[in-house]
Amino acid sequence: MSDGAGLEKTNWAGNVVFGASRRVAPTSIEELQAVVAGCGRARPVGTRHSFNTIADTTGTLISTARLPGLIRVDPGAGEVTVSAGTRYATLARELHAQGFALPNLASLPHISVAGACATATHGSGDRNGNLATSVVALELVTATGDLRTLRRGVDPDFAGQVVALGALGVAVAVTLDLVPTFQVRQDVYQGLTRAALLDHVEEIFSAAYSVSVFTDWSSTPSRLWVKRRVVEGTGEADPAPVEMFGARAVHHPVHPVPGLDPVHTTPQLGIPGPWHERLPHFRPGFTPSAGDELQSEYFVARDHAAAAIEAIHRIGDRIRPALRISELRTIAADDLWLSPAYRRDAMSLHFTWLPDEAAVARALAAIERQLAPFDPRPHWGKVFTLPARTIRASCPRAADFLQLAERHDPTGTFRNPFLAHTLGLA
Repeated sequence: MSDGAGLEKTNWAGNVVFGASRRVAPTSIEELQAVVAGCGRARPVGTRHSFNTIADTTGTLISTARLPGLIRVDPGAGEVTVSAGTRYATLARELHAQGFALPNLASLPHISVAGACATATHGSGDRNGNLATSVVALELVTATGDLRTLRRGVDPDFAGQVVALGALGVAVAVTLDLVPTFQVRQDVYQGLTRAALLDHVEEIFSAAYSVSVFTDWSSTPSRLWVKRRVVEGTGEADPAPVEMFGARAVHHPVHPVPGLDPVHTTPQLGIPGPWHERLPHFRPGFTPSAGDELQSEYFVARDHAAAAIEAIHRIGDRIRPALRISELRTIAADDLWLSPAYRRDAMSLHFTWLPDEAAVARALAAIERQLAPFDPRPHWGKVFTLPARTIRASCPRAADFLQLAERHDPTGTFRNPFLAHTLGLA
């Protein structure tokens, strides 16, 4: 077991310095069980891509990255069981090689399976749920050091145990639903006006398998990122229009942040390719940035999408000094208790910030005031300032989750101030 050496002391962005008294990376499940059983306080940590203190602890910080690797496909069941610390890029390549795919991927394929699912990380698409909606089963080391397997359709509280923010144990393996592999083409359109976005918001986000809109909340027209599935059996995609909602197709690769080198991005220009090389915005071989950014994200019901977008546009001048770029995406409703898309189709408003915490704090205060009428739910791994009472009011199953956490971890081994401040899990 690696004990501290080589394990990072900060999150990916560097804005959080972990307060752990001990950092470990067990190399076997048995070692992990012994570590957890001997801890007073512990938290699991994935690829450290959260921008807040969700993974922090004063006790033992546990990485599963050095547990034995596992990617076991069950073709008959249409499932794959994967070790928790596996990154999506690694998993996706192997699945594609065996003729399978996941329904969707996040914009970064660098993140771990367990960490992404535990925080309801997502991609885009009207009919695509967040990544955790593919979870069939979980293997967890509980606070007592026991190894438990939880399965959809068997455990009555399974929907409360998937997006669990690390509060119920340390995941060591995750089983996911699979679909047959497929091809995607990616086209970018420049010149989407504010009026066109607001007038056609439903049509825009239903126009393809996955759609994103990148905006800086100014009068400058937005970019439309469109990912279409290739027509099955032909190797070709439906012809892409040269214009969509007044925006024109771009004929050279671009980066989501205007002016940055597109070398980091996945292939564009309508060139068909495997799902895992088009659905993310960024290539796995590159770090999208040096970590010199912060991120925030809020989810509102799709019915409120246009009104919420217009509300943020009204304060564009106040948030742009701290902003790199914003991305708008859609996520299908699900039944996972702590999912920001719980029982409502969602529009997410994502903000990538400059690494200026004071400026970001001012921007967040303005954004949260503007979104308050729309019952916003935050992304659990991003920066936000919503108080526990507001978050709990927006999560219909929050009280049920607190009871679940009390049953699974009565001594509070996996609790930390973040869980207390956001959910009241003291």
